[in-house]
Amino acid sequence: QYDIPNRMYWDNAFYACEDLGDGWRLPTKNELNLMYLNKDKIGGFAKDYYWSSSEYSSGQFWKQNFDHGYQSNGYTNYVNVRAVRSF
Repeated sequence: QYDIPNRMYWDNAFYACEDLGDGWRLPTKNELNLMYLNKDKIGGFAKDYYWSSSEYSSGQFWKQNFDHGYQSNGYTNYVNVRAVRSF
């Protein structure tokens, strides 16, 4: 339910989620959008971008802004991270 404390590059975000163990991972682009649409129910989001696991092109990944909902692609910016877990 909470962000990983530090904003990070995509590859660091990927491993930080994986290091949480037992099914934790970065959300897909679609899962991230669902989280945005339900952000008031979930809570704890910054009004900033969050990484997804969905690749846009080689070395670029989708991210979503939790202030206005816009999705864009990016390289290695420092971006927020919210891990999800599959059941």
